[in-house]
Amino acid sequence: MNRAWTLASSVAGAVVVALDGTALTVAQPRLQRELHASFTQVQWTSTAYLVAVASLLVFAGRLGDRYGQRRVFGLGMLGFGAASAGIALAPGVGWVIGLRAVQGGFGALLQPATLGMLRAAYPPDRLASPLAVRTGAIGLAAAAGPLLGGALVTGLSWRAVFLVNVPPALAFGLPALLRPGRRPEPARSPLDLPGAALFAVAAACLVYALTARPVSGTGLALAALTAALLVRHERRTASPLLPPRVIGSPSVAAALGILTAVSASLFGTLFTATYVLQGHLGLDPFDSALRSLPLAVLMVLSAALCPALLRRYGARGTTAGATAALALGALLLSRTTSPAGLGCAFALLGAGFGTVMVAATQVIVRRAETAAAGVAGGLQQTALNIGPAVGVAGASALLGAGTGPALLALAAVAALALPAARALPGPAVAAAAPGVPDEPLPADCPARR
Repeated sequence: MNRAWTLASSVAGAVVVALDGTALTVAQPRLQRELHASFTQVQWTSTAYLVAVASLLVFAGRLGDRYGQRRVFGLGMLGFGAASAGIALAPGVGWVIGLRAVQGGFGALLQPATLGMLRAAYPPDRLASPLAVRTGAIGLAAAAGPLLGGALVTGLSWRAVFLVNVPPALAFGLPALLRPGRRPEPARSPLDLPGAALFAVAAACLVYALTARPVSGTGLALAALTAALLVRHERRTASPLLPPRVIGSPSVAAALGILTAVSASLFGTLFTATYVLQGHLGLDPFDSALRSLPLAVLMVLSAALCPALLRRYGARGTTAGATAALALGALLLSRTTSPAGLGCAFALLGAGFGTVMVAATQVIVRRAETAAAGVAGGLQQTALNIGPAVGVAGASALLGAGTGPALLALAAVAALALPAARALPGPAVAAAAPGVPDEPLPADCPARR
């Protein structure tokens, strides 16, 4: 597999998704006016995508493991581009909502594949560098998304925001399907369709419940019930959707928990910071974006430095330090409104999140065998979809007490992830054998019954 093409494709897939999400936020007010949509309908242009992508990520990762990551990536990219073109031509908001759900389904196909392709192309001890490039690109896309979206909406139309996705989808999707690489060995076990359905329902109910305003208690109850049924099914089935070798690893479980907690803290903090900057300080959206620019800059720089930190301190020390930095950033944001203090707070948030993204993702993808890399990537992406939903829902509920208490609580959420870092590998196991987990587990470990 061509490593340069694989890295470029992985970056392109991640950037397209990141740009789409951040640019849409800027385009939604114009979309609402031109399509005469209600506020609830505009909310569903985001919710429909989030529900679709979160519910399908793990099963999409399993499809990549079974049929080839490049094939699934190519299909996801082309489908994402086609859905984007359809949204740009949509005659009404109902079409936009429906096509956003379709776009989310194809986004679920391509996102785990971007990680699965890297796991297949790079040796485990060299994964940190391509993951750092990917994370840095996501940071740049997150910073550029609002600027690009604003320019397109102002100069052209909200529809242009979606047309931007079409060229990269064709440029990377077509080669992936035309030259898909070697197909994996034929699978001996059937796909766990009941497990996939239960996981989809649980994730969809959870994301919907958290994105609803107010939070849906019924949705949370359905998510918990379905999750319990999923656990029972996975313990009994002979071919589980979630391989025991992946979810049975304490380091992988810890990394997933850390990603969920840290992303919840970051996105909840950014949601609250909007009220600090635009409400308390009276800044306009552009000035607010400038004040938060250190976050994007430090996210890119920290991702670039993370491979060196991993070699020196291991995932345990690197992740613990980065998580503490992010918690400190949220704490500082609750205490200061000066330009220097805000800049330092956003820099700590960016440095912490960029480092955790690389370090925790490396643990998740590296600990998985190549044959389960797609599922591992799907779990990583699921954590990064559910975490922000939890953070924003929590911040919304806490804002009634004021921005200060809300930010203190979000700093505590990040700090809660610190004990989990103890389960991550230290520098002594940085050179562990490829595909061998840090805990002894039989190669033919059966599903728990």
